[in-house]
Amino acid sequence: MHLPIDPATIAIRAQDVTLSLGTRDAPVAILKGVDLTILRGESLAILGASGSGKSSLMAVLSGLERATGGSVSVGGVDFGALDEDALARARRGRIGIILQSFHLLPTMTAHENVAVPLELAGHADAFDRAADELRAVGLGHRLDHYPAQLSGGEQQRVAIARAVAPRPTLIFADEPTGNLDVTTGATIMDLLFERQRAAGATLVIITHDPVLAERCGRIVEMRDGLIVSDRPA
Repeated sequence: MHLPIDPATIAIRAQDVTLSLGTRDAPVAILKGVDLTILRGESLAILGASGSGKSSLMAVLSGLERATGGSVSVGGVDFGALDEDALARARRGRIGIILQSFHLLPTMTAHENVAVPLELAGHADAFDRAADELRAVGLGHRLDHYPAQLSGGEQQRVAIARAVAPRPTLIFADEPTGNLDVTTGATIMDLLFERQRAAGATLVIITHDPVLAERCGRIVEMRDGLIVSDRPA
């Protein structure tokens, strides 16, 4: 028997979510009716092979992509009811995203890559907070280095600091260790879980790696645009 979930404990609720890409005459169904509830403070892995729809689901849940059908509510806010400006405001400071390709600006130092987005969001202490976050991920000695002067693991640390610096309540990580060797990847994941706990945030990791998925509290497995299993890790 399933007890009802207190709405105040829900970080994300997706109901019958569909996503089609391509043209109107030749649509390609990517998500085919996904139902998923994620609780506040939970760590969840969305596991699946390439093409299973897991990154597309992340894009919809994080507000980067609009669902074709169904509903997505994040922190009690119906993303489908918002226009683009309102959606951007709803994401800002509340959602942090970490990508495997890092997406650091090559002409900015590590310090600037973390601080400038904070500054643009109106944080008066942007550079102090950025420095604190970089120290927290072990890069206090690399503040003035440019991405090209950093290793892959160090660049991913900068990306983590940038994502968590605004104190988001929700963190998405899409294949966060995909471009890293096994040892560096394990260290990065230790760091990511540590920063999640420090912020009390909800963490959603997109991965094809079952070993990484097992580090989360819950594993959702996708295949062909559908959730095929949902279990504790």
